[in-house]
Amino acid sequence: MCGIAGAIGVKPIDPPVAVAMRDTLAHRGPDDAGAWFSDDRRIALLHRRLSIVDLSPLGHQPMASAGGRYELVYNGEIYDHLAIRAELEASGTAPVWRGHSDTETLLAAIDAWGVRRAIERATGMFAIALWDRHSGTLTLARDRFGEKPLYYGWAGGIFAFASELGAIRAVPGFANPVDRAALSSLLSRTYIPCPQSIYQGIFKLPPAMVLTLTPDAVAQPRRVPFAEGMQDGATLERYWSYRDVVRDGLDTPFASEAEAVEAVEAAMSTAVAGQAIADVPVGAFLSGGFDSSTVVALYQAASRGTIRTFSIGFEEAGFDEAVYAREVARHFATEHHEMYVGSADAIAVIPRLPSMYGEPFADSSALPTHLVSAFARQHVTVALSGDGGDELFGGYNRYLHAPRLWRSLAPLPRALRRIAAGAGARLPDAAWNTLGSIAARKRRPPFFGGKVRKALRTAADARGLDDVFASLLDEWHLRATPVLDADGWRRTPLDMDIGVAPDAVRMMYADATTYMTDDILAKVDRAAMSVSLETRVPFLDHHVATVAARVPIDHKIVGGSTKHVLRQVLYRHAPKAMFERPKAGFAMPVGQWLRGPLRDWAEDLLDPVRMLQEGYLDPAPIQLRWQRHLAGMAEDTPALWAVLMFQAWLRQGGAAPSYA
Repeated sequence: MCGIAGAIGVKPIDPPVAVAMRDTLAHRGPDDAGAWFSDDRRIALLHRRLSIVDLSPLGHQPMASAGGRYELVYNGEIYDHLAIRAELEASGTAPVWRGHSDTETLLAAIDAWGVRRAIERATGMFAIALWDRHSGTLTLARDRFGEKPLYYGWAGGIFAFASELGAIRAVPGFANPVDRAALSSLLSRTYIPCPQSIYQGIFKLPPAMVLTLTPDAVAQPRRVPFAEGMQDGATLERYWSYRDVVRDGLDTPFASEAEAVEAVEAAMSTAVAGQAIADVPVGAFLSGGFDSSTVVALYQAASRGTIRTFSIGFEEAGFDEAVYAREVARHFATEHHEMYVGSADAIAVIPRLPSMYGEPFADSSALPTHLVSAFARQHVTVALSGDGGDELFGGYNRYLHAPRLWRSLAPLPRALRRIAAGAGARLPDAAWNTLGSIAARKRRPPFFGGKVRKALRTAADARGLDDVFASLLDEWHLRATPVLDADGWRRTPLDMDIGVAPDAVRMMYADATTYMTDDILAKVDRAAMSVSLETRVPFLDHHVATVAARVPIDHKIVGGSTKHVLRQVLYRHAPKAMFERPKAGFAMPVGQWLRGPLRDWAEDLLDPVRMLQEGYLDPAPIQLRWQRHLAGMAEDTPALWAVLMFQAWLRQGGAAPSYA
């Protein structure tokens, strides 16, 4: 796990400039640093290293291929690199190995097979930048689900790329303005979806893509990202398709639940065992939920010794899940570490979020994610995570509630739907939370009331399930964006096009290719790498994803139970009674804090006069939501947090300075 950066200029790149870019990424790689320049210094490849595999200098980057054709900087891990080495050796195409790093293996595979075949063969997470001396091209590539970040674009008269935006901002003369369309997306979704970034002219490389660039391709700045195919001296191609994986899975489903459970456990066991290998201490996050508990169960089963687990608890009533993690850790006899945090601990992190994420990022669970990462880093350098289980195995409650809501309301005339929506909107969120808890006889998750009111409002004019689902993921649904001068911005429809498929499968696909990549994985990567902790996600091994796609939806969602097949895997290792509780998520009581210890901070950032002076947001609709939130009439935390994160980022100098 590392940080990479680089640049191509029309003039020679000043080495101190390149070093400044590189060292903005020191938190991603505190153990080593390297830089490579072409003979004319117009091309620079830069690297910061967090040593995980082959801790010796033989793992240093940038690294040249054995024959000298390629120069590589790479962020990530190739978990099956020893198997790739064996394959190269068996075919007689292996070089004389210098060390045992996966970087050297990847280079040898590229030398023998070419870039595309090498990364198709690899199991891992990665962002790659490769200079080919023979063809004079730069190749950028990203892993299948986007676990590792990679930005590219034009700044200060050069083409630059990096793991984080901070490295590109370090280019002298950086003056890229805020992309107001991206800002509108942020306020709606609470994250900025790929390929947008907060800056005009800077883009995210989509997952599972290879971008090959000639010098002509980078000579002129672009206002839009590269599209698939060949254009202007560039080639963007997809080397793996999750859409195809899901479609193939629908065509070749497992014949029985028993067969599905066996296949899921086998695939996950292989993934966990492979990802638990490192030359540094490894542990696992443990929340006590199904996903992290399954990873811990299989990790302990594969380990010869006692594994280390980490969790945090919250002092506020109703948000403490650490007690469940403690019970799971006790069952598996792990070396368990837990830490309790309160509002003061979280508030202390908030000022760091803008620099930690580089662009505004508004998933409030970034706070506990950072805290548990910092806690784990005191003991280990690598942590296994349970992320991805919800998207692959049907874990989110919206997969249950959105279809049910639409089935209930679709037969009603629109006039009646509007009446029902209007009545529901007049009930405060607190009332909906109480009603929901009484009806279900259990605690409802945070934001339940707000989601009900939004779903009812959407159903009034929804044309189908897709509209209802989209509304659940849009904090300004059926409202005009408060972004000023957004130039006719329109909400990008969610990609649910996988052909004929159950609604829940279509929603899962949309989440896996948008929300998971740009929110969940971005959140974990930046929160962990800010403290130099590598996180690994066994659920996102592409072999696991292939198996998961073959599990029929009626084995994933059974009655009111989500992730059914995954539960059966876990129940082989732990008693069912240990997990019979409602899904809670990794939430903190941010809404409560905004009415209490965070209120002054929020009031300052939401000051209407200053907001108008800044010129990005219309304060009127934001103030309306803020006042309703303070009065307890609405739980608008996600929408308000997105505004606050942008304002905090802006106040810390996020908007580019103006250069003459």
